[in-house]
Amino acid sequence: MTNVTIFGAGPAGLFAAKELAEKSNLSVKVVEKGKSIYGRNCPATETGECIECAPCDVMQGVGGTGGMSDGTLNLSPFIGGDLTEFVGKREADRLIEYIDSVFQKHGAPKKMYGEDTPGTEELARKAAAADVKFIPIRQRHMGSENLPDIINSFQRDLEEKGVKMQLDTEVERVEEDGLIIDGKKEAPDYVLAAPGRAGAIWFSKQAERLGLGITHGAIDVGVRVEVPSIVMEPTTEVSRDPKFHIRTRTFDDFVRTFCTNHEGFVVEEKYENHVGVNGHSYRSRKSENTNFAFLSRVKLTEPVTDTTAYGGSIGNLATTIGGGRPVIQRLGDLRHGQRSTESRIERGHLEPTLKSVTPGDISMALPSRIVTNLREGLDQLDEVIPGVASNSTLLYAPEVKFYATRISVDENMETDVDDLFVAGDGAGLSRDIVNASATGILAARGIIRKAEG
Repeated sequence: MTNVTIFGAGPAGLFAAKELAEKSNLSVKVVEKGKSIYGRNCPATETGECIECAPCDVMQGVGGTGGMSDGTLNLSPFIGGDLTEFVGKREADRLIEYIDSVFQKHGAPKKMYGEDTPGTEELARKAAAADVKFIPIRQRHMGSENLPDIINSFQRDLEEKGVKMQLDTEVERVEEDGLIIDGKKEAPDYVLAAPGRAGAIWFSKQAERLGLGITHGAIDVGVRVEVPSIVMEPTTEVSRDPKFHIRTRTFDDFVRTFCTNHEGFVVEEKYENHVGVNGHSYRSRKSENTNFAFLSRVKLTEPVTDTTAYGGSIGNLATTIGGGRPVIQRLGDLRHGQRSTESRIERGHLEPTLKSVTPGDISMALPSRIVTNLREGLDQLDEVIPGVASNSTLLYAPEVKFYATRISVDENMETDVDDLFVAGDGAGLSRDIVNASATGILAARGIIRKAEG
């Protein structure tokens, strides 16, 4: 009998399995709906175009959504969540150093971007003068083309330690006393749910049915911005993935940059009911553009608090406007209240790296308040990075970050259902690779403590 079943083989699930395999005598099985990292076939990672790639290949599989990302490790407990909600600052730092060392062991490059990079202080000063906050952090960039080898090495190491990897297998239902997997009931001693971004909406429904304590937190809604690399180069030389926080002038709303891909490619993501966009960057293959997410924070209050459903409705509308593809628009066209056309985009100074798009009007797809936030925020950011808000700047929509439904847990990461533990983005406990990994470790430690009595 399996003592622990982990479902979800993203960073949270992989690091939980590692902790359990190395520090307990419990038998461990990882169930994953998607494929191995080498079996995840998405043409977007090679060409920048999404050509009938299955949603499970982009969003699911060993490595999770992060396995198909640019592979930036933000080595801070306060980026991608707040790890100090679960442990003290000193322990949070130790966890992050350990996670970083594991990725390096499996092939992550040694080069580090950090707080002491020349130009950091000047960039922070320039940002402050524009009423923008720049957050310097240590970062390691693995690169999209290196991640498969890193993730595969991680998986092989787990299997050598006795972890069973059950791939292409769907968890259909979570019950109080076990799981329904491919139509059959399984009842391990402990269940660790790490469904990741791809499974967040599904798991929130499971949580509601089980009566777990949940809260609907904020989501981020916005666009993927694409500019010439030369515009971003002075900034990315200081910080590989620069973090800028902005308060917009009209609504005083929070807007931020996220996931910068210098000389990278915009790619399409396919969710269950809508399409979205993301970005990749490679260590060996370069474009002439740089892209980053530009996101407006959305939090709903009583009587309607379900931000996940709200974000899904925005994604569905944008997909309808784009005819099943992401919408692309020049910033200049958005300013002038006109939809972009192929000819208008061609007249600009920027060639899109994502080709499977529909020229259109983003203001028809995103709520007007969010559009106002994005326009004003880009104008403020332009004071820090001149040229980022030029008329030729390209905007791709939608980019919606779902990590809203947060599951209530105790100090062991255990839920209101006995022996059901949770970790990672899909449980609303993290928002990036490093913090997801850390919550997986903490959940595994919680299981070990309970098993040892």
